[in-house]
Amino acid sequence: MRFLAISVILAIFVSCNRETNPFDLESGKWIDLTHTFSDQTIYWPTSDPFLLDTVSEGVTPAGYYYSAFSFCTAEHGGTHMDAPVHFAAGKQAMDEVPIDRLIGKAIVIDVSDKAIPNPDYQISLEDFQNWETSNGPLPPDVIVLIHTGFGRYWPDPIRYMGTDEKGHEAVAKLHFPGLHPEAAQWLVDERKIKAIGLDTPSIDYGQSKLFESHQILFADNIPAFENVANLDQVPARGSWVFALPMKIDGGSGGPLRIVAWVTDDV
Repeated sequence: MRFLAISVILAIFVSCNRETNPFDLESGKWIDLTHTFSDQTIYWPTSDPFLLDTVSEGVTPAGYYYSAFSFCTAEHGGTHMDAPVHFAAGKQAMDEVPIDRLIGKAIVIDVSDKAIPNPDYQISLEDFQNWETSNGPLPPDVIVLIHTGFGRYWPDPIRYMGTDEKGHEAVAKLHFPGLHPEAAQWLVDERKIKAIGLDTPSIDYGQSKLFESHQILFADNIPAFENVANLDQVPARGSWVFALPMKIDGGSGGPLRIVAWVTDDV
């Protein structure tokens, strides 16, 4: 009886149209939006690099192959998620962000024509309004992704973030696009989004001193995805995003595996 019930449920699910069942695996494709973690991974100048240490690798005395490794990483580096508590006291930590905030319909705003010539570009309210003029209002409970074009520079730290220097002094030399605080405030006040992400090291642009967009978004428990890959492959609308970070107790951020599902008819 249990097998029959499951079969009926699956049959109903598969028979649904694409509007209610966007995961017809014969009519779309998965896009990996995650940079691989390695010794080439880009981190904030004040963070240590990613470290993979070999615990065991090779043929054991018993004759079978076995490998195991340990890794060390800062919370905020590579493709990762910022939890709201990163810049907002008392807001959600990594283990507290609800799953339904991390999975949902997504839109992509392409500002690469403005950001590539100007590494200090800040994505403006006008950019969002222009997107809505062409595509309609932002859907409620959507995941917003911003394509600045800087993903093409990964993993070159000089082109991607403005410097390959390390230490606190290097922070002043960072140059990459980010979200203008006015646009962040508009998203909080006028729209309802689940999360936001972009293909640069930070939601705030490189020269930010106060990280105002972080503060505004995180005070409303809106998490952020940073160093997102392959946004040039995701359409302006019609995709779904699955962003599942490491579930760290009390963490302010952590490594993220993020993927997009894009149907053939978008």
